[in-house]
Amino acid sequence: MANSLDSDAGSELFGSYEAELKLIQADLNQKLDQISDLSGEPRKAAIRQAERALEEANEMLDSLRLEKQNIPQSLKPKTNARFRNHESDVDALKRRLNSLSSDKAALFGNRYTDDEPSSDPQQEQRQQLLSGTDRLERSSGRLRDAQRMGLETEQIGANTLADLNRQREQIQNTREHLLESEGYTDRSIKTLRGMARR
Repeated sequence: MANSLDSDAGSELFGSYEAELKLIQADLNQKLDQISDLSGEPRKAAIRQAERALEEANEMLDSLRLEKQNIPQSLKPKTNARFRNHESDVDALKRRLNSLSSDKAALFGNRYTDDEPSSDPQQEQRQQLLSGTDRLERSSGRLRDAQRMGLETEQIGANTLADLNRQREQIQNTREHLLESEGYTDRSIKTLRGMARR
């Protein structure tokens, strides 16, 4: 069923992004379900596919974040609530993927133990790659947070500038009225003085 928001001016693109995000989420959910049944190399390959799907979901969230600024003011509360729900859903998928990725016993097989260090160079390399992936993901998250803050700051600046322009117009109108009133007062004084001379 079409959402009522999609029929309003300026919101069609937002609705289109939402539909695309839902497809990506469904695909990611399916990939995560498959990971649970895999181990070793097939599991790692499935995790990489899920990571790419998660990246797509985050990119679509960024598109939604930008587009919701074009939503009419009367629809913004509903739109913001829907956007927060999408963020929460994607975050839950991310946590689930991280949990599956951190299951090293499933990733590396029986060679992985917590009790004794492994001398397997391949396993050490895999652990280093996983650590690098985690660091990259954290860095990407910080970049997305910084971008979101930048967009919010830009919006606040635009609103402030609009307020200042309105205040400037009000001050100019008030000044013009004062000048007009002074003109009336001057003419009245001249008229009174002329009457007094008679």
